[in-house]
Amino acid sequence: MKYNTEEKKLALPEYGRNIQNMVDYCVTIQDREERKRCANTIINIMGNMFPHLRDVNDFKHILWDHLAIMADFKLDIDYPYEIVKKEDLNMRPPRLAYNNSRIRYRHYGKTLEKMIQKATEFQPGPEKDQLVHLLATQMKKSFLSWNKESVDDAKIFKDLDELSKGQIVLEEDKHKLVESRALLARVNNNNNKNKNFTRKGR
Repeated sequence: MKYNTEEKKLALPEYGRNIQNMVDYCVTIQDREERKRCANTIINIMGNMFPHLRDVNDFKHILWDHLAIMADFKLDIDYPYEIVKKEDLNMRPPRLAYNNSRIRYRHYGKTLEKMIQKATEFQPGPEKDQLVHLLATQMKKSFLSWNKESVDDAKIFKDLDELSKGQIVLEEDKHKLVESRALLARVNNNNNKNKNFTRKGR
């Protein structure tokens, strides 16, 4: 008895030994037309093995690429698609460029910092005042999400001043944010709603 461990390593194990044997036989067929008919039959069998992937873009193209790989690119036929090149199989993809920009305050996040910078470009008026108030409220909420205690508005206004490079200055006696206790209650309420929604979705 011959064990699979004694056979050559499968190029694509997901298709199994029988498909690999079919491919190996197909490569040996002398008649070109017969070889192409055999390849088409193998492709149909491969496709039937993964019917749930039929809606995937380029599904047929992927199958022909896999056939070429299993044949070690020795199957001499007219492929219906431009197949992957052997030398491209082991090529590493280009390195992704990561954003290493520094976040001044992690509890506020980079997006909020960018929004504050955008707010500095607004012309003075009700629209800018409303935006600044919303940003300050969000800063306080973000701060409380990390630090489950109270935070003075003065701290938020100081950070806003710093993040806007002195272009947005709020005074405590003129601007009031939602109390820390009320904001914490909102955060906890939203968290509970999300937990309940997750449980119902299971």
